[in-house]
Amino acid sequence: MMYGLPFCFLLLFFLADPPLAAPYDGPLYDFSAYTQCKTRAEGPLYNGGILKGARWDIPRVLADGVYSPAFVLRNLTTGTKYCFSSWVKIKGADSAPIRASLMSEKKTINCVGTVTARRGCWSFLKGGFVLDEPLDYSLLFFQNSDERAVDLAITSASLQPFTDQEWSTNQQYIINTERKRAVTIHVANTQGERLQGAEITVDQVSKDFPFGSAIAKTILGNLPYQNWFVKRFNAAVFENELKWYATEPDPGNITYALADQMLEFVRANQIVARGHNIFWEDPKYTPAWVRNLSGPALQSAVNNRIQSLMSKYKDEFVHWDVSNEMLHFDFYEQRLGPDATLHFYETAHESDPLATLFMNDFNVVETCSDVNSTVDAYISRLRELSRGGATMSGIGLEGHFTIPNPPLIRAILDKLATLQLPIWLTEIDISNTLSKETQAVYLEQVLREGFSHPSVNGIMLWTALHSYGCYQMCLTDNNFHNLPAGDVVDKILKEWQTGEIGGQTDDHGSYSFFGFLGEYQVTVRYGNRTANSTFSLCRGDETRHFSIQL
Repeated sequence: MMYGLPFCFLLLFFLADPPLAAPYDGPLYDFSAYTQCKTRAEGPLYNGGILKGARWDIPRVLADGVYSPAFVLRNLTTGTKYCFSSWVKIKGADSAPIRASLMSEKKTINCVGTVTARRGCWSFLKGGFVLDEPLDYSLLFFQNSDERAVDLAITSASLQPFTDQEWSTNQQYIINTERKRAVTIHVANTQGERLQGAEITVDQVSKDFPFGSAIAKTILGNLPYQNWFVKRFNAAVFENELKWYATEPDPGNITYALADQMLEFVRANQIVARGHNIFWEDPKYTPAWVRNLSGPALQSAVNNRIQSLMSKYKDEFVHWDVSNEMLHFDFYEQRLGPDATLHFYETAHESDPLATLFMNDFNVVETCSDVNSTVDAYISRLRELSRGGATMSGIGLEGHFTIPNPPLIRAILDKLATLQLPIWLTEIDISNTLSKETQAVYLEQVLREGFSHPSVNGIMLWTALHSYGCYQMCLTDNNFHNLPAGDVVDKILKEWQTGEIGGQTDDHGSYSFFGFLGEYQVTVRYGNRTANSTFSLCRGDETRHFSIQL
């Protein structure tokens, strides 16, 4: 579905601050996505875009002699966001991972979208790409990622270009409709008479949208670091201090001292915290003594880990990453059987019923080239656990990017949004193989994609500061002077808050504004009278009306 109508779109922009200089007549982004295999395909998004009327059956022969359908594309431009979608059906296999790729004489983009297609029905592929150089002639083609020979049919294909300005305008539309809300404050005296000309001051004191970062033990006792963090963030996640290798380095030697101290800092500053993680499927990060266990001994250790951690921190963490990176590793299921992960989720939910339990993994939004963690692989695994009885209530996307692909990020979020679960970007950073200036550019792209998608409920950076730096990307140096990425975060934080605003009531005794969701303080002055009050601004389509009496 599309969010809103063109009239509402324009109206919101004229009400927003600042208004557009001219009406927007570009394309509206279509958030439609489908995860079920359908007997009949839906029509093309954007009425096909620049593929309207194009044939898909231009054959391209692959190295193994298999023919792949392809579209010929001409005159693609630099920087344009190209949003691609199609419906795919296969023969010759029950299912197959189908990948769409872009190839020209100059370059090849190996993956611009994927879908797990099934025999006898149509599956929806959604993706996209951005070019760093123009292409006069290119091929958009499809192939089976596991290289088996399958027959492909394509229908309802669409390729819709968005200029940078059009993309930004669409992002701002979602921010105005999903992250902000109209407010009208009414001021009257005790007789109910409207007071015109009353001075209004409104101050946003907290933000509804969780935006935070990883922290490490380095924040303990470091007042400059603490002040820097609290000034910016309302959410935190412990980088390593809750992981099993940190809390029980030797069997029975359990310590939560560091985590307890970090939790005290979090509590003292009214910061919400994610629990990361209960188990990590990667053997490399499993305690050495656990790797040597099997059978009943391993099961006993696992049960003790859950009981100890969850009883210790019940109701303390809003989320738990229960079995981290299970799309890429399966240490526990190899040792304990295929129901091991299901048991983890069941036990965690019983131990802390109010915590949101997340499936957390990498290379879901970063790329579509990783066959282990395509969007359909993620959805399939989550549904498998849910069918088994696990409480799967959160979608965790790590987001360790090198070069982000905004149309692909958005398309993947669209498909995940069909599950109607909270989506969090849980570990955002940009590779340190790039310059700090480039890291900042790409970080801004990722953050804007996350904040402007209506199904993303929170964003966490993976930028815990150490004496040696950070995992991949730092926001500051060790003296808390901003690096380019830190400047981007500060710019965006300022942009994504209402701050302090004010004005006078009109002849109806009212003052109206658009505000970001969160908590507000309001002060009204009229003559020698003053009144103070607070109100909450939560998500809703209707104007929030708030009355103050003097």
